Amino acid sequence: MALPQVKQDATDARLATLTLPEGAAWATALRREALGRVQAMGLPSRRDEYWKFTNPTTLVDAEAGRAAVLKAEETPVFDSIDRLKIIFVDGVFDADASDDLALAGIEIERLSDAMAADIHWVKDLYGTLETRGQTPVHRPLAALNTAFASDGIVIRATGKATKPVSLVYLHKSETSDAILHHCIKLDAGADLTLLENGPAAARLNKVMEVDVADGASFHHIRAQGRDHERRAVTHMFARLGAESTFKSFTVTVNGLLTRNEAIIEFTGDHAVAHVAGAAVGDGMFVHDDTVFVTHDAQHCESRQVFKKVLRNGAVGVFQGKILVKKDAQKTDGYQISQSLLLDDDSQFYAKPELEIYADDVICSHGSTTGAIDDTALFYLRSRGVPEAAAQDLLVLAFLAEAIDEIEDPDISADILGRLDGWLARRRR
Repeated sequence: MALPQVKQDATDARLATLTLPEGAAWATALRREALGRVQAMGLPSRRDEYWKFTNPTTLVDAEAGRAAVLKAEETPVFDSIDRLKIIFVDGVFDADASDDLALAGIEIERLSDAMAADIHWVKDLYGTLETRGQTPVHRPLAALNTAFASDGIVIRATGKATKPVSLVYLHKSETSDAILHHCIKLDAGADLTLLENGPAAARLNKVMEVDVADGASFHHIRAQGRDHERRAVTHMFARLGAESTFKSFTVTVNGLLTRNEAIIEFTGDHAVAHVAGAAVGDGMFVHDDTVFVTHDAQHCESRQVFKKVLRNGAVGVFQGKILVKKDAQKTDGYQISQSLLLDDDSQFYAKPELEIYADDVICSHGSTTGAIDDTALFYLRSRGVPEAAAQDLLVLAFLAEAIDEIEDPDISADILGRLDGWLARRRR
């Protein structure tokens, strides 16, 4: 079926600016397959069902828009944690600034090196979960990434990593346009914590494929940078084996447009997946969380918790689906999306979905939008708390359910403190 002409023209214009990276024969074949998916689907437009609340134009334009570089005003997040740091500058790996990639319990390589090898384990993972995630919803920006990503990291965890791996994304060029792809494989019983922070580029397209084998545990905490003018689309594809654990939390502050997608598939019994996010935005801010969880195994638990605080015309979007297949008995699926609107100009769009074909499940979803509770605000003010400080306390309490998904109490406290600082700066 031919694409609409407008979509065809936009797709052709974007593809004309890109070149397939060089690599081994198998890598080139995988990239060409991904390119074929992009050409067949076409890049997204506002007419697509899962883009009707978020305008993708600036994510698919042939050239990235300019984004001013924000000067650092505070200590970088995760700075106090003993971690292995891997630095990217405008989407390019910086070996000199990064730590030695050797770490007990894991193997780490640069994506370009892995894709150039004649034989490599990443051959069975690169693009595999992305391809599976194209059904039943097309994700052409993820396929575009698989085709053209020239940098990234591949990690194989063979045991328990002795400390977290930290990916730091620095933004130094106002016109940078980064495409990053990470592949992470956890062998049976392995344990890995991955940290991410920084704005990365003026425009970022990032894909992460995470294969969690039986009994393995993957913990992910991401702090997206505070650059006011950045635009980003990210996809995280995860496949979970039996008795495995996958937990991911994202905090987002500022940015013109951020779309975070999580596509999670249960393939083994008794697995657990939690995905959560806290976003705060002011003014020309659009933040979109789109989540698709497929239960295809028994006795599995999924949890989605997303909170957004919006002011001065900011826009928040949540699209979350839980699909329970017919043999996925004893599924426990929970989904909540809530927004706090601090004025009458901001907007929140929610599309929660359940599609259930098994008959012995516990699944629920809910979504609310509202303003600061006047009674709670009055109570705090009657106890001598100034109005602005009282409002900030209520905002932090609202975000707490999402932040509680972080298991490390020190990281949780640090993120709460940074959100408090963001609120305090807006009192001025």
